[in-house]
Amino acid sequence: SFPQIRDLLSRTKKPGGLKVREDQQLGFYVDGLKSVPCENYAQIERLMEQGTKIRTTASTNMNASSSRSHMVITIQFKQVFLDRDLTKQSSINLVDLAGSERQKSSGSEGDRLKEGSRVNLSLTNLGNVISALADAATGRRVLHVPYRDSVLTKLLQPALGGNSRTTLIAAISPADICYEETLSTLRYAERAKKIQNKAVVNTSTLMRESEAENNKARLSCGNSRMAERPGCLLAEQGPGLQTGQPTWACQLEQAREEWQKRYRAIAQERQMTETFPHLLNVNEDPQLTGVLKYFIQTGSCDAGRAASNAILLQGLGISDKHASFTNLDGKVTVTPHGKCKVVVNGVPIMSKTKLQHLDRIILGSNSAYLYVGFPSERGSEDLNRLDYDFFQLERAAAEGVSVDKLGAMGRGDGSADPSVLAVFQDYVKLMPLVAEANQMGEELEKGLRMELKVKNLASSDSRGYDLQKEVMVKVTHQRTHEVWIWSKAKFINRKFLMEELYQRFLEGEDVRVAQEDDPFWDPVEVVHLGSAHVWLQPLAYCMKLEEQVEFLNCDGLEEAMLHIHVAPCSPAGQACGEDDVVIDPSELLGKRMDFQIGLVRCLGIKWLKEGAERGIQMGYRIYDLSSTFYTKPVWKIVNPQIEETVQFTALNASQEFLNYLQTNALVVDLWGLQEGCAQLSCSQPDLMVTSEGHIMVDAQKISIVMDTGQTTSNQISELYGKLLKLEQETEVLRNVNRALREENVLLRHSLQRAGSAQQAQKLSDALKVTQPLARLPAARELPRTSAQRAGSERELARALKAFYQSMNAARGHFLTLRHYKPPEDDAMLRPFVHQQSQRLKDFGELLEASLWRLKSNVGRVVQEKRARLLPPE
Repeated sequence: SFPQIRDLLSRTKKPGGLKVREDQQLGFYVDGLKSVPCENYAQIERLMEQGTKIRTTASTNMNASSSRSHMVITIQFKQVFLDRDLTKQSSINLVDLAGSERQKSSGSEGDRLKEGSRVNLSLTNLGNVISALADAATGRRVLHVPYRDSVLTKLLQPALGGNSRTTLIAAISPADICYEETLSTLRYAERAKKIQNKAVVNTSTLMRESEAENNKARLSCGNSRMAERPGCLLAEQGPGLQTGQPTWACQLEQAREEWQKRYRAIAQERQMTETFPHLLNVNEDPQLTGVLKYFIQTGSCDAGRAASNAILLQGLGISDKHASFTNLDGKVTVTPHGKCKVVVNGVPIMSKTKLQHLDRIILGSNSAYLYVGFPSERGSEDLNRLDYDFFQLERAAAEGVSVDKLGAMGRGDGSADPSVLAVFQDYVKLMPLVAEANQMGEELEKGLRMELKVKNLASSDSRGYDLQKEVMVKVTHQRTHEVWIWSKAKFINRKFLMEELYQRFLEGEDVRVAQEDDPFWDPVEVVHLGSAHVWLQPLAYCMKLEEQVEFLNCDGLEEAMLHIHVAPCSPAGQACGEDDVVIDPSELLGKRMDFQIGLVRCLGIKWLKEGAERGIQMGYRIYDLSSTFYTKPVWKIVNPQIEETVQFTALNASQEFLNYLQTNALVVDLWGLQEGCAQLSCSQPDLMVTSEGHIMVDAQKISIVMDTGQTTSNQISELYGKLLKLEQETEVLRNVNRALREENVLLRHSLQRAGSAQQAQKLSDALKVTQPLARLPAARELPRTSAQRAGSERELARALKAFYQSMNAARGHFLTLRHYKPPEDDAMLRPFVHQQSQRLKDFGELLEASLWRLKSNVGRVVQEKRARLLPPE
């Protein structure tokens, strides 16, 4: 459907809008458009102001937060030479193009419905015309200029490629967050600069002018009607050869009478402005702000849709009797009717509220007005600062949304993060759009509720960095409790389609559409509920990790609790013992590492509490694996037992993998299932497994060989066999090393029993040792020193492991503390505070005991090591 055309000089609206017609001589023109004669430039300016006022009212009636429309003002100059039967004429088209709603392609590609913005489509078509004309001007061959693709390009055809001179003014922003829009606008203007038109004097005879007007009349009225009333049509449509002057004088006289009425109305409005308090409209488009004035005279006056109201309002969410304004004893109050939405200074009100000078009022979904008080209250205030953005920022602050809350002050130097500022700007911009969409859905009885959410992408980052945030819209069906998550681009596209459907509803047309064409509907889908971070550092020391972690949603609130364990193990799956703990992760470099990730259970899932026909799945990815591992679906159980364990193997642990274990976390995502949606499954075509069936990680070298195709499958198998053989040989070497260590200990004991230097000298001669005699005691002490060092390191590892286990217990105690909520009954508050204080005291004692135990164990190990290093007496 084409966009509607509205006559901004006519206060009556034609259903369906005006039509664009085509004539061989006139070209494209708007049928039924009103023309008003003017005597001077001041009258032209007043007509432009009147058109802007009607445009503001029309945009309010169309339920848009801004005009979202193009405006074309045509000024026709005509000079008549009666002595030569000649006219000289020209036209000036002043075109105000609406701004394009720039969307990220990644956000709009996934939407199943077509592009909803008519403004975007018309600007795209205009850009195509400009590109074609620019190519023609540079000498390229152009077969077709697509003027007919949109109403806008039809009407602007004479200004773009005809006998004209065209100037394009590009409005751009210096802000870095508007970089893409600014670059696109400059490219648009650069293409327009290449168009070359040659303007010449346009003259014609009065006879040709009259014939053209007659042809225009025939197109609008038909041949039969033209034959019946030719004189009337000539008088209305334009001056003829013989009756042109009297007809023009008649039209000018009528215009003077209308001007007198307008002058009186303007004078009356100016007088009332200086006498009474009033409401000024505030629009997203600054040109449309302050155009409408509603005066609050002495007494009480109602405001709403009904024609009987003293203040007649239009717009989304405006009821027949929406609110009452009372002006008594120098005070003005506003009272909402019933449950009608009235917001004063960002705060919704439900009862009578006194208004102060320059209070901000929002009626319905997003009809914004500035209250201007009595003349005695007014000063030299700058009303420009109280613009549309001020209203929305105030509304966002009242809802608890601010730049600080989104984390914009996270930099060390205290400056704001531009990415977070951009997200906040998106949030404030989408707030009124979401309110409008909710109101349209309510009136169309769609049963949906939309709300804005800010997703922190750090929740999906294994390092936990505060990455860029993004705004999304959560859509909930209030009856079925189905949930959808829409991106910003998808919501904006749907919003345009909703407006089109709602406008048909207002005009009384049938709004029943097929389900797949309904902008309020989407197929059910899997919903991301939250993420949990499990830090893998203990695994780098071959230590078991078992704890409960929180799933945090996009609001940073707890969605559920996860019981998980990550444990090192043998290739056969047996848990490692204390002797396998390492002091330095570099000891694992180049060795085989086996570990298991087990999801035990999930506790207190809010998603399942809110709806009966719901389920959950969990998924995670680790290190360099591209596949996500998902658990089996669980339905309708709030505290489900998962009990799913996967074993992973790194055949030759690289330094990168060890660094990953020390600095990264395992991110476990919680997904919500809905009845009828597809379940999540793990596609594992590229996974490599060991001979025991365990999944291989840290296998970049083998993957590179497979990807480049430099080896065949037999060669890969042979390489894998060699790796296993090397692993077996390494294990044999470990056993030999352990046996040699035990033999050295036995040798040390035998040497001590011998005791005499002579026997030691004989043994030295027998072994043909060439070292000097002075070094013999040091050589004899070497195996004893190595064994003592190994014992010290083992004792230190046991001390660290005991400390880590005690700290795990302390962390579990702390998480339990966080779950205690203060009672709502004031009488129970004092016992709760006493119990909580005791719990905190126990928690502190547990921490102190853990630290004291670590300190004493380490001190004991150090003292023993010093004692061993002292020379014997």
